[in-house]
Amino acid sequence: MLMNTKIVFSRFIAIIVLVIPGLMAMKGFLMMKDALFLYYAEHGNDMISPGFQWLSFLGGLLLFVAGMSFLGGWILFRDRKRNYVGPRFRSKKQTEQLETPGSSS
Repeated sequence: MLMNTKIVFSRFIAIIVLVIPGLMAMKGFLMMKDALFLYYAEHGNDMISPGFQWLSFLGGLLLFVAGMSFLGGWILFRDRKRNYVGPRFRSKKQTEQLETPGSSS
């Protein structure tokens, strides 16, 4: 029973580690979308001069890039470990082992 609890807890932690960067990327995308939408929405109002929210947009871009980079790196690491990637994305050691003639694997 204790071993089963450890496995469930470790999988829960792994899911949380993947959900947090996903939420970061989602929040960044929404921040960028809101900055663009408000800029275009202000063009319809003649009472104000439209201004772009650069800080909000750049903060959203930073969150989006950080979250997606983490998720992309995790997927690449997992696929390299399971040998699902093409020759371009294989690690250097793995590529050398595959190209060495006369080696048995």
